[in-house]
Amino acid sequence: MTSVLIVVLNWNGIKDTEKCLDSLLKQTYKHFKILVVDNGSASSEVERLRQIESKNDIISLAVNKFNKGFAGGVNTGIKYALKRDFDAVALFNNDAEADENWLSELVKGLDQKDASIATGLLLHEGGKTIDSTGDYYTTWGMPFPRNRGTETDEASESGYVFSGSGGASLYKTALFREIGLFDESFFAYYEDVDVSFRTQLAGHKIYYTSKAIAYHKQGATSGKIPGFTVYQTFKNIPLLYTKNVPAGLLFPIGVRLFLLYVLIFGNAVKNGAGASALKGWLASIGYFWTKAIWLRSGIQRNKKVPTSYINSIVVHDLPPEQTGLRKFRKAFTGKA
Repeated sequence: MTSVLIVVLNWNGIKDTEKCLDSLLKQTYKHFKILVVDNGSASSEVERLRQIESKNDIISLAVNKFNKGFAGGVNTGIKYALKRDFDAVALFNNDAEADENWLSELVKGLDQKDASIATGLLLHEGGKTIDSTGDYYTTWGMPFPRNRGTETDEASESGYVFSGSGGASLYKTALFREIGLFDESFFAYYEDVDVSFRTQLAGHKIYYTSKAIAYHKQGATSGKIPGFTVYQTFKNIPLLYTKNVPAGLLFPIGVRLFLLYVLIFGNAVKNGAGASALKGWLASIGYFWTKAIWLRSGIQRNKKVPTSYINSIVVHDLPPEQTGLRKFRKAFTGKA
């Protein structure tokens, strides 16, 4: 039976974390432990987590002295799992709650051919609409959550997908031994797509199962920091592209990404977030020279699938929310 460590990251969100843990303790799949990683919260929150730990032998606590972001925080948990030889690591957002069969269905998902990541149906709080059914990467260099905002009964059927959501997915620990951990340069946003992209390049697959259901209170953590999402987006999109896109796709995706990047930068300025966008862009330049191009070398050298395969699993269109660029494209090409 697959042994699983569920990693829950807390950063000044103890009320959400307690609800999250209550749902995880009700899982029908029993061969698991929970590690709560506190990411530099107030001392009162750490004390409350210590109390929770003392009352339940399934739950353990690891404390980071400062906020390492999502990527650094979950890496604390993944290292814990690797050291203790768990078969798999489940990452679960503290502002989410799991259906009682969530983990058992993800474990079944890992049994699918070549699957090293299993992801599920992540619904918005209340369960009426979809947060994601996995993520896609587009030929415009931009990831997007599949099915976001659509009605729950319109969820995609189970099958392979480009990327799993870091907020509610299960990963084989053997995968991390092969491709490495989450890239802490991302801090937050798109670090899960980066891991999934590296997974695909290494010849592994990601399986989505519609039976693994969880409910997400979207933005409960990131919403606490003004400009956070904008900064991370402008920093991380070029990092994701530079590290992972195979040589044969660099130019066609790069040209489109440049156009899209300029457009969303203009929108950020228009909406009063220009300073955050500029800081993110400047940070991306720094990461390009100090880290991304060096990591790219190893990732591409270890690529085990042809570029044609990657081209076949990316979406050859704009992300759904890019209505402005769709209008621009239609004016010049006639294509919506």
